[in-house]
Amino acid sequence: MLVRGPTSESTHMTQAVAEHYQAFKQRGLKLDMSRGKPAPEQLDLSDALMGPLASYAADDGTDCRNYGLGVGLPEARALFGALLGVPPAQVVVDSSASLSLMHDVIVYALLNGVPGGTPWVTQQPVSFLCPVPGYDRHFSICEARGIKMISVPLGEDGPDMDLVERLVAADASIKGMWCVPKYSNPSGAVYADAVIARLAQMPTAAPDFRLMWDDAYRFHHLGDNKTEIADVLAACAAAGNPDRAIVFASTSKVSWAGSGIAALAASPANIAWWTKHAGVRSIGPDKINQLRHVRYLKDPATVAALMEGHRSLLAPKFDAVQQQFAELLGDVPGVSWTRPAGGYFIDLVTPPGAAKRTIALAKEAGITLTPAGAAYPYGVDPEDSHIRIAPSYPSLSEIALAAQGIALSLKLALAT
Repeated sequence: MLVRGPTSESTHMTQAVAEHYQAFKQRGLKLDMSRGKPAPEQLDLSDALMGPLASYAADDGTDCRNYGLGVGLPEARALFGALLGVPPAQVVVDSSASLSLMHDVIVYALLNGVPGGTPWVTQQPVSFLCPVPGYDRHFSICEARGIKMISVPLGEDGPDMDLVERLVAADASIKGMWCVPKYSNPSGAVYADAVIARLAQMPTAAPDFRLMWDDAYRFHHLGDNKTEIADVLAACAAAGNPDRAIVFASTSKVSWAGSGIAALAASPANIAWWTKHAGVRSIGPDKINQLRHVRYLKDPATVAALMEGHRSLLAPKFDAVQQQFAELLGDVPGVSWTRPAGGYFIDLVTPPGAAKRTIALAKEAGITLTPAGAAYPYGVDPEDSHIRIAPSYPSLSEIALAAQGIALSLKLALAT
């Protein structure tokens, strides 16, 4: 067989890419894009939260400086009820981050079982379906708690439902499934109404199967079109599976990341279950934080106005990344990226085997990205082809440079 060496033209192109990359390194950038952190300007939007409280009394007279109200302030439950479209009685407001609530739901299910079921730890093995690419923090919870993860492909309109339905119908060890149904992390996928209906009504071998419905980006639109999706709790109730879904949300990227308020919404049976077990670990949440958030955020209209402020800061950064990728990668075979309508991330897809090398080269150029494989269970991307881009934290000028550096790193990874 005749093996051809590199042509003079390809050698010249490789040298040009390498020279361009080396010139870029001389800029001395130090940008951390490893997480979807809000920029300081976004956090500034909620500085009014630090204003003094006129009183520490909730609407029902409760002194928020004291113990009590384990399911949250009535007005905080009403606010999240209005935001999520569920009755306040089906909402719990607790903690400052929804990830904490997700972790606790998993632990309570393992140790105590869910309504109508026995403890999951007595039913080993326990498995979860994980749409991929997906959120690494979900996978970390499963790995830390000994839950086996089964990957299922995620498309633009949701997970591969034919595969999901086959798996859950045949395997009673599958106790749940992670879902980021709107502007999914990192691809920006949005679950179609038909997908949500199938998730709600599909037969499962495990009678205690749960959908962990992480609605993290419900309010985080990037364009003029405010995408809406079907109500999963209503769909489950209509399908005769009212306890199947537990919905999680927070203000972590609405007000302050790490100092917001978080909520879960679920059926009355699931709320009673949560209340019973959460009452063992706490005598009540931080009601002062809930009170100041309620008085600042007020209602869905106020939240929507605040999110317009976030959109005005975020959308130009996403546009800058799209522009640089289009200019520098648009004609590179095998390279693609998502164009999300909301959320915090862009999924850059490389030819197989190029993601780790690209991320390493970007690091050398001063750009820290999420580790390759993070969007897959156990940190293993079988194709080594997905790179999560988080445009939010750097300034607009920095993100344009960063996107250029990432594109150059990818081109060099493919050329050498």
